[in-house]
Amino acid sequence: MHEATTLILIAAGALVLPLLAGRLLVPAVVLEIFFGVAMGPHGLGLIEHSELLEFLAEFGFFLLMFLSGFEIDFGKLGRQGPGQIATALLIFGSTLGLAFLFAHQMGFGPFVTFLLATTSMGLVVPTLRSTRRTHTPLGQSILISAALADFLTMIGVTLFALAYEHGVGWQLTKVPALFAIIAVILLALRTAAYWYPEKFERLFSPDDPEEMGIRTSLALLFIFVGLSLALDVEPILGAFLAGTVFSLVFPHRGSLERELSGFSFGFLIPIFFIHVGVSFDIGALIQPQTLAEAGLIIVAAFAVKLIPSLFLLLRGIPLREALSAGVLLSARLSLVIAVAALGLRLGLIRPELEAEIILLAAATTTFAPTIFRMLSPPLPLEPKPNGLPEPVQDL
Repeated sequence: MHEATTLILIAAGALVLPLLAGRLLVPAVVLEIFFGVAMGPHGLGLIEHSELLEFLAEFGFFLLMFLSGFEIDFGKLGRQGPGQIATALLIFGSTLGLAFLFAHQMGFGPFVTFLLATTSMGLVVPTLRSTRRTHTPLGQSILISAALADFLTMIGVTLFALAYEHGVGWQLTKVPALFAIIAVILLALRTAAYWYPEKFERLFSPDDPEEMGIRTSLALLFIFVGLSLALDVEPILGAFLAGTVFSLVFPHRGSLERELSGFSFGFLIPIFFIHVGVSFDIGALIQPQTLAEAGLIIVAAFAVKLIPSLFLLLRGIPLREALSAGVLLSARLSLVIAVAALGLRLGLIRPELEAEIILLAAATTTFAPTIFRMLSPPLPLEPKPNGLPEPVQDL
């Protein structure tokens, strides 16, 4: 009965919460997390942890990371030149330096630098989609900055953990080995697509009864996740890289992007956000000292993103939009929680700090997307050829 109740409630939440979010003018992901808190073990207790819920949530998260890489417009980035990448690297380098400085000033070890440097593709992508800014210069700047932050942070955390557990040795070669395998797969796919373009046209046909496009996307996703697990590398890195490889090989994806987004954002990704709320333990944050230290961490988390975001002025982004980018990049969610759990397991952070990081994730998840929408309101709907607006689902 508990599992049946869980399924019914998360299905109802995934259906109703986006409609309620539209009326309240807040991102649906915020309501989904609060819904999980209210219905979870630390709330009403109507939703409990189960293997099925954890599988659906993890599957949704992998799809979210896949689509995060999938939605990066490499063609547009290429047309903008290397300046876009250089600016994103400058933003991340400045963020990393400021994060190290704040961590040191607050008396934390170097591992906390990675916690403060993270961002959340899981919130960046839905927020940009809901404001229809994904393919704007601001949206692409935020996407590539968030992608680099998550990408480089995951590599840094992986190498740090491998070095801490096994020392500096051959274990560190697992990450380069993963990239080498992915490079071979990328080269093979691009070669095959070049020589046999007609074979790959079926992937993007809206009338294919076997849905080979979705099958191929999911196969690539699980292959890369499996390779990451086999090499003892963070699997969400593999999921993100699967999306980027697909985007690099097939820049023109036709209706496949819309079908994958509908399949993922329509149900599985909301389950992931609800599961985040279910896992949140409010009781760990009732100590005054813990709350005070958490407040300092939250201030630092916004500062290390807002200050470097001013480099976007070099790309011609207006000051208001540059600050909105810094606010959205300040959002942390699943990656920062996963990194904190890893740090606790390795003894690099204490349990109270993990609770503070969870509060950081909850605070930035709640406020960052909302403030971003205030600074960079949703763009108007694009008109259809017949003059009617194109409906866009507000996430």
